[in-house]
Amino acid sequence: MAGRDDENRHTDGTDGADPTWAQELLDHLRPTGRDVGRIVDWLAVTVDATVSLRDDTGTLLAGPSIPLDEGLAADILTGRIASAAWEGDGRHLRLIRVELTPPARAGILIVSRTAPFDRRASEIVPHTAAALELLLRAQRTTATGHRLARATSDLRLAILQLLMVEDTVAARRVAAGLWPGLLDTDTACVYVVESTPQDRDRLAEACLAATREHALVVRCPAMEGHVIVVTPHDTAGSELRGLCDRHPDTFLGGSTPQSLAHTATAYGQAVSALAVARFRPDKAAVYAERTHPERLMDPAALRAWTTRLLRPLDTLPHHTRAELLATTRLGLEFTAVNAAKVLGVSRNTVRARMERVETLLGTDFSDLTVRATVHLALNAQVAIAEEYPGAATAPDRLDDLLAGTALRAWAHDLLARLETDSRDLRRTLRTWITAGGNAERTAQVLGVHAQTVREHVRSAEPVLERQLLAAGSDLYEVVLAHLATGDLERPALHPTESGHPDSPVHR
Repeated sequence: MAGRDDENRHTDGTDGADPTWAQELLDHLRPTGRDVGRIVDWLAVTVDATVSLRDDTGTLLAGPSIPLDEGLAADILTGRIASAAWEGDGRHLRLIRVELTPPARAGILIVSRTAPFDRRASEIVPHTAAALELLLRAQRTTATGHRLARATSDLRLAILQLLMVEDTVAARRVAAGLWPGLLDTDTACVYVVESTPQDRDRLAEACLAATREHALVVRCPAMEGHVIVVTPHDTAGSELRGLCDRHPDTFLGGSTPQSLAHTATAYGQAVSALAVARFRPDKAAVYAERTHPERLMDPAALRAWTTRLLRPLDTLPHHTRAELLATTRLGLEFTAVNAAKVLGVSRNTVRARMERVETLLGTDFSDLTVRATVHLALNAQVAIAEEYPGAATAPDRLDDLLAGTALRAWAHDLLARLETDSRDLRRTLRTWITAGGNAERTAQVLGVHAQTVREHVRSAEPVLERQLLAAGSDLYEVVLAHLATGDLERPALHPTESGHPDSPVHR
């Protein structure tokens, strides 16, 4: 026997003799207890029944399979009736339509008892169906919010990756749809905020709030604890510094203002400054706050040398040249894997691009002195070209750059810090650089254990206020200091080009 049972869906109140079931049902709607399967299981125990929930395709969502008249089920699923009661074969069934999340359109809550439905059971079933709908609607809203947040996050990352390869036109076009005016700027600063990986999502939201979404906030795809912030001009520096004050174990590194096309350079500066911030009581540092070797070199000589070194790349199409230079900048700062994550390409692509640059420049990036000098040229190319746009007339030899009085004084002062340690950290560090940063080869030369080498290098980091074990700007500055003091031999640049000022043949 079947019949309409719509009135049960609108029952008011609960059975005064047993008010506990209502509280139990509400408990299942709390954030810690929201689970469709658990609610179905609870209903089965509470009304002493077999309960299942299935969608409009017949797929079980919770509970066991219960035989059902498919014609009656179709009437409920299509909305012709909202609920029904059925009795036969020693069973008493209540069927109630439940709205489901897409792609399913609707479902049926099926409650089967061997005993007739009393007043208590008749009240509990429709209330449970309503609770299931509320839960499913909340899950749908939450899922939609998560999808939107993920899409927005992916879009921010895509914009950053376009900026990293100097494609500012495409980056502005992508950003204009959701954040009008965000990249309508000639200059920008890049900040890297560091926390633990577990706290990064919270930190990213804090960065969005602090910048009032007037900055590009990206969860770094390479470093799990980093959040990258690209802010027009330097409008968010003080707000981001405030995050370090309010949140423990949070550090901030910032770049100097750079043109939007030089976002990759600014990012490298921010990472370098972040290393300094770890040793600062205020947990924040900006790249300009520390003396860097290129600032102590004759600008005209630096520009001339940079132009000459990178000239083989000038024959390439602009987009290809920018892509190779941006990839090499990041590849020298980070591992190929991390550089690939930042750029959104494969690590094999990063390696292939860097190998092409090696071939064009006639260099070998396995040599730390080569990496340091090419890194110097890539960074100088950005700054010097903007500050000294005229023709370069100064000598263009690396020796000329390293012979300056200010640079040599800086180098001697920097490396002299190591001499206060009785373990001869300076000798270990010099040998380690010559060995390409390989602790095992260094240990063989010095006659010590490889772990001793690593401990010496690690001990030098706070003394020099630079990260050394993680290859990047900090290490390259220390390498340049060794070159300026004559502790290391000059690198072989363009070894096959006898007329080049830095080739071994010319020297």
